Amino acid sequence: MNRRLLFLVTEDWYFWSHRLPIAQGARDEGIEVLIATRTNKHKERIEQEGFRLIPIGLKRKSKNIIKEIYSILEIIRIYRKEKPDMVHHVAIKPILYGSFAAWLTGVPNVVNALTGLGFIFIRKGWLASAIRELIVFIYRLAFLSKNTFAIFQNPEDLKLFVDLHIVKNNKAVLIRGSGVDTAHFLNLPEPAGIPVITLASRMLWDKGIKELVDATRQLHNNGVRCRTVLVGIPDADNPASIPEHVLRDWHAEGIVEWWGYRSDIADVFARSNIVALPSYREGLPKVLLEAASCGRSIVATDVPGCREIVRNNINGFLVPPYDSKSLAAALKALIKNPKLRARMGTRSREIVMAEFSEEIVVKQTMELYKKIGLTQR
Repeated sequence: MNRRLLFLVTEDWYFWSHRLPIAQGARDEGIEVLIATRTNKHKERIEQEGFRLIPIGLKRKSKNIIKEIYSILEIIRIYRKEKPDMVHHVAIKPILYGSFAAWLTGVPNVVNALTGLGFIFIRKGWLASAIRELIVFIYRLAFLSKNTFAIFQNPEDLKLFVDLHIVKNNKAVLIRGSGVDTAHFLNLPEPAGIPVITLASRMLWDKGIKELVDATRQLHNNGVRCRTVLVGIPDADNPASIPEHVLRDWHAEGIVEWWGYRSDIADVFARSNIVALPSYREGLPKVLLEAASCGRSIVATDVPGCREIVRNNINGFLVPPYDSKSLAAALKALIKNPKLRARMGTRSREIVMAEFSEEIVVKQTMELYKKIGLTQR
């Protein structure tokens, strides 16, 4: 009888874009794969891949206590019914709720995958500090079981969780990101014309979007010709979401072009010369992996997650967070030097091929599953 693996993910689109290759790799190992997630536009795609999908009502940012209790009970019911040999929880709520459900229902093995620490680990002030202490305490409970392993996307997050005594070092695994499909995100020549700077992400203040807008304004004021493009939409469930009217005002002002949601990110990068992400903190941003795979030079902040991908002065520039002046200087250096962009873009592609391809990430995850005993040795 095949071993049974159940993924618990809040959104079907996130599973599709970030965990599908891992599920496919597990299936290739003879594991039965189930996905419990909130369903939307990707339900049929996931089912067409041959996976059984279990719809759930869990929402990422819901604060309704009654609904949250219902979500926990729903997860408990699913675990009792499906009796998985292992559950793979992705992101904060699935980790916290799913770990409790796994403990209560006797799931033999748990993998908790941290995709980033969230805005509460970025914010300052007494309230953020108090909430952080509470979350750390709850995380400790989630990782108490001896059969629970943790996947981290960058070494800083791993070290923080070990130092805070949330997880033991021998239960912590570093797997950098979700991997990138290098056959889809091909090494592409740069477009001709005025250099295009692209930021592709959810439209959140924490992504450093204001700093990029300010940096672009500085460049324009100094006579540096460039176009800055924002690709993505606001995230109403996130307290750091940028209001749509602000994005429209920037667009109307002519400082940036807001393209909204785009599914064809490879085509977006084909129309870009430089990719920027001046974020305040990341897990390991897949969009930078995809940009690097397309052979683009990158400007990002010197923070956890971003510095895993961007090697300063090698395939791009790292600048301090919250610093639009330094950001503008780094962008100007690339705008003015096409040969530098080309050289850094070549190194970006080489770094992705050597360290961040889907094949590498799937192999590392299967090795963890084998260590746990889910796959054949």
